[in-house]
Amino acid sequence: MSAIERPAASFRPLIPAAVRLRELSATPLIMGVLLGVVFGASSLYLVLKVGLTVSASIPVAVISLTLFRLLGRIGLRSATILEHNIVQTAGSAGESIAFGVGVTMPAIMILGFDLEVGRVTVVAILGGLLGILMMIPLRRALIVQEHGILKYPEGTACAEVLKAGATSEERALGRDDGAPADEAAARSGATAIFAGFGAGVVYKLAMEAFRLWKDIPEKVFGAPLAAGSISAEISPELLGVGYIIGPKIASTMAAGGVLAYLVLIPAIRFFGGVSPGIIPPGTMPIAQMGPDDIRGAYVLYIGAGAVATGGIISLVRSLPMIWRGFAGGLADWRARRGAAPAEVLRTDQDLSPRFVFLGLFALVVAILLVHSLRMNLVGALLIVVFGFLFVTVSSRLTGQIGSSSNPISGMTVATLLLTCLIFLALGWTGSTYYVTALSVGGIVCIAASNGGTTSQDLKTGFLIGSTPRAQQIAILCGALVSALALGPILLALNDASTVYVPVAAAGAPTAKEGLPAPAWRVPTTSLASLPTDHIRGSQAASDPATYRVWQKTDTVGGAPGRYLVDASGAPRWLVDPGVNGTHRTRPDGTTVAKFAAPKATLMSYIIKGILGGKLPWTLVILGGMIAIALEMCGIGSLAFAVGVYLPISSSMPVFIGGLVRGLVDRGLKARLAHRNLSEAELIAETDKSPGVLVASGYIAGGAIAGIGIAFMAGVLGPFNQAVGDFMTANNPFYEGPCADALALIPFAGLIAGLYLAGRRSNTA
Repeated sequence: MSAIERPAASFRPLIPAAVRLRELSATPLIMGVLLGVVFGASSLYLVLKVGLTVSASIPVAVISLTLFRLLGRIGLRSATILEHNIVQTAGSAGESIAFGVGVTMPAIMILGFDLEVGRVTVVAILGGLLGILMMIPLRRALIVQEHGILKYPEGTACAEVLKAGATSEERALGRDDGAPADEAAARSGATAIFAGFGAGVVYKLAMEAFRLWKDIPEKVFGAPLAAGSISAEISPELLGVGYIIGPKIASTMAAGGVLAYLVLIPAIRFFGGVSPGIIPPGTMPIAQMGPDDIRGAYVLYIGAGAVATGGIISLVRSLPMIWRGFAGGLADWRARRGAAPAEVLRTDQDLSPRFVFLGLFALVVAILLVHSLRMNLVGALLIVVFGFLFVTVSSRLTGQIGSSSNPISGMTVATLLLTCLIFLALGWTGSTYYVTALSVGGIVCIAASNGGTTSQDLKTGFLIGSTPRAQQIAILCGALVSALALGPILLALNDASTVYVPVAAAGAPTAKEGLPAPAWRVPTTSLASLPTDHIRGSQAASDPATYRVWQKTDTVGGAPGRYLVDASGAPRWLVDPGVNGTHRTRPDGTTVAKFAAPKATLMSYIIKGILGGKLPWTLVILGGMIAIALEMCGIGSLAFAVGVYLPISSSMPVFIGGLVRGLVDRGLKARLAHRNLSEAELIAETDKSPGVLVASGYIAGGAIAGIGIAFMAGVLGPFNQAVGDFMTANNPFYEGPCADALALIPFAGLIAGLYLAGRRSNTA
């Protein structure tokens, strides 16, 4: 049986191929692109916080249905179901690009280079377009021919949302019974997501802008579990992530946090605390370390090894999928080339192979020509090879387990490991090749992420009867605009949380919240070649002078990092970045919320470890053994490893959200028992429930509020300080002996709202 004769060809979508409706028109495309930027910004904020994102397709689809319905009520034209699909297709690109940018690009700073907006933008554009172009020839093999095998859960759920908002005429075109559109369900979905968005914004502003309650309740244990601790960042976006990814992954991830904070850290303190000396890679005696100090010095490397090993294992398991996807694509192309000439159905029209090949060629040329990537021919070829492999893997895994569970970071780890090993064999170990290796990993990461998202969108289009060519154009536009926007947003988030730490002059005492006088100085002969900069943000008023920038990469005479040095070559300020920085208090006493960027830190460790020989391999191997032990027990190690790597404060609210989802799904399953739904149908039903939409609103609202708070930190510095001082003195929910317990009360209200929304799931 040839590829074009397989049973999937008999599938009939909601809108038949012979029917032509408005589809790729200006208003839906512009709306989708703008929503893509909004959700891309919120996803970037989320991935910098915890290294996770969730699919934006469903919330964008609901917003499209709502906005066009409002436009119709004021006399403007509404949209067809195919136009709504264009909105969600263009709008989903931002989330996938944000993940790749947040996972890789902050590693530039960790490796000792400047985070230039041009470099970030170029990597985002090249990776986003590469993933889409490589998915075009794979569409028939993975979306059409594997229909019924690869479920693409988010894409299927999004199609159900769009069908619920279809008009009675559109529903009558398909094979349904012609029943009128469920307008009540569409209105309920719109209400749910906007209610969640509003709750997320209000909650986040109350907690972080006005300090009405403590944002991270914590309990540090004493003997016999000394240095053990448990905490939770009680934010709406993390609660929403846990609800969407579900109880299984959320519980596994939280279990990794329990191992790190309630097993490994107390064990290190127990065994190492008796030593009066310093145990590398730590920089102080373990007896003097708190939980976060022990995590940063030791457990972080164990988690890195576990994540890297879990990523490689997931790659090895995916190799048969790679081969099947590649072989299926070739077989399909051969079958179509040998078939009798005939008019191609509307629902089978892709962008031409010539466009794909010319586009790939142009991308390779651009990769070689862009100086900021520091790319050579070997790196460009690795991008093409790894890009094709991992876009295929990403698409197949997305079809099986969904976008939220797709181990893109594991694929990126594997790409970096292989790239660095090739560079090491060629003798390319200088610092210049750090950026080259990271550029390879960044572009491949974004390509794989966008390839999975494109697959979900194409699945939605396949089910409702969209034109693939129109969808491919829409997601190309969405990816391009989001890539242009996310670079400046990443730099703005970093700048908003950057702390300039004063360095004492020689012979002067160390200033409060400052550093002692260093034992190094930049040679005056080198100063002229250094770039200039000045203090930015809320600290700019304290020192308007212009300095030279020195990137210190060693530990001789002082900590490595980015320094502002004066005309004599003496360091005056340490620039502690907002992403992965360690100084959380400015000289005036104001506190700063840093972005952990956990997976970007992992990428930098891999590059330094292989090319620079600076990784404590014993700790990394211990983490790898933890992942292997889990796999031997039949437990997927990647989610667990991410939990070991992240602060437990990040995984606990995700765990709570997963528990709420588990309770809701159990009740929904009982109420739907009379319909005898299959497992896939039940998952689709729960994925389109009001609970998922409210959780998506929590994520978008909390993240957008967080971005706004970060951007306004410099402008509202005195106001923030005044609010913080007042709440510290007068608010028992924010500061005091009972603050940790009292702060859980508003969070309990957020949990209750999510649970009640999930219980209102449509069970008709």
